Amino acid sequence: MGRIVCFANQKGGVGKTTTCVNLCAAIHDKHRAVLLVDADPQGNATTGMGVDKRAGQSLYDVLIRDVPAEKAIVKTRYGDVLPSNLNLSGATVELVDAPNREQVLRRALEPIRDRYDYIFVDCPPSLGLLTLNALAAADTVLIPMQCEFYAMEGLTDLLTSMRLTKRRYNPSLRIEGIVLTMYDKRLSFANQVASEIERYFKGGVYSTVIPRNVRIAEAPSHGKPVLAYSRLSRGADAYDRLAIEFFRHDHTIEV
Repeated sequence: MGRIVCFANQKGGVGKTTTCVNLCAAIHDKHRAVLLVDADPQGNATTGMGVDKRAGQSLYDVLIRDVPAEKAIVKTRYGDVLPSNLNLSGATVELVDAPNREQVLRRALEPIRDRYDYIFVDCPPSLGLLTLNALAAADTVLIPMQCEFYAMEGLTDLLTSMRLTKRRYNPSLRIEGIVLTMYDKRLSFANQVASEIERYFKGGVYSTVIPRNVRIAEAPSHGKPVLAYSRLSRGADAYDRLAIEFFRHDHTIEV
């Protein structure tokens, strides 16, 4: 049965979607079956995987119209995608009166879990009902973090939400790990924040860091993960190494 990994950080612009897309592609490249579920109404992970978010069915149809997840999945060269679009922004309102509204995504993914080694869920940069559904469905949470002060503040709020979800809806929820993104070792503050994170999450911070890299930034505009857009770039190399470390990383952290 596939492990469901939620990619979450309530602060935007920390490389959450970029990491979800590129780790998915790197894992698919290593012949693992992986599904990316785009739970963000902006649909950036969808376009980053080369899927037209205006065509076909989406996660909205799965959550609100009871369309089976398998019917909305799009197969790509970089892994399977359960796409998103702006319709999903209305799901938060429409789910309010649904029975067990926090468990809708979990129920939708259950029939297809055994088809994949991993199911990645890209959350919106907020702690609303969509993120709550992702946390309630997940086995673990992978937290991409930029090495800056505000990212540390956002982490505190995310951990609070995770503890609440664990207590009420998902008692087995754990932290998969922390991935440091947009890292620039020349900046002393970045090194300071990285050291603080590593001190707090002993054994939970990936040794592979994602550097600032122009190829990573350019790739989504071409509808490709960076490994397909510029395989020899520093960014592609970093995500390839992160995938290898992800396979070997077996130390999850209590929330």
